[in-house]
Amino acid sequence: MPNDLYRGSCHCGAVQFEVRSVLTPAARCNCSLCRRKGALMSPLFPAADLKITQGEDALILYQFNTRVARHYFCKHCGIYPFHQTRKDPLMWRVNIGCLDGVDPYAFDAGVNDGASLSSILQEDA
Repeated sequence: MPNDLYRGSCHCGAVQFEVRSVLTPAARCNCSLCRRKGALMSPLFPAADLKITQGEDALILYQFNTRVARHYFCKHCGIYPFHQTRKDPLMWRVNIGCLDGVDPYAFDAGVNDGASLSSILQEDA
């Protein structure tokens, strides 16, 4: 499957971006943060394939435990559009629910075992 170009945004539109990625296999994660945010994530893609086109100043960074993963949220509406992964900090994932014209409920999704990545807490990824 080719890496298609998708446009996306947070809920209020302050943060807008483009990403070149495949969307399958989509995944959820069982770490403490991902369980709570419930997002459906794209497969891994390199950082160079994500371009923030508007609102970089509206992004808030959240990190926890080992502070390797970088989770971004819109400071206005609270939506999570994408994150840099802990397992491979050179790779990112996008929240499929933030992509224009893509129905996240149309995907079958497995669960990534992010909870087991932590050496400090069992619930961190």
